[in-house]
Amino acid sequence: MKTLYETLGGTYREENGRLIPEMKLPEQTNYQIGKYGQFYLDYIKNHRHGRYTTLLTEGKLNARLHEIDLEANEMLETIIPRLATERSIDEDLKARDMLRWVSETNNIKASAEEIVLREVVYV
Repeated sequence: MKTLYETLGGTYREENGRLIPEMKLPEQTNYQIGKYGQFYLDYIKNHRHGRYTTLLTEGKLNARLHEIDLEANEMLETIIPRLATERSIDEDLKARDMLRWVSETNNIKASAEEIVLREVVYV
């Protein structure tokens, strides 16, 4: 008599007198994952374990990490220039006061990254 697993096409292998189901995860994409994809991976592993398991077992984890990374970087590319314009951080300031320009630019990058982490990565 076949088990439901066998009826659905599953197979077993014998190991130490026990039958172990032979399971393979589906093939996944192999994108290079950047900073924000890695942050998202760490977040779902530690705080959204069900989501992590689902993406992994459906073979969609790598693709989702890649999507998150792309979305986060695109968002940064839009936010940083907008914040710089709003705060009048431009080439004129760079020429007049280099230290202030560097400080303000770093502040803008940190602010933009906080927004991206909150709206894209940690959701």
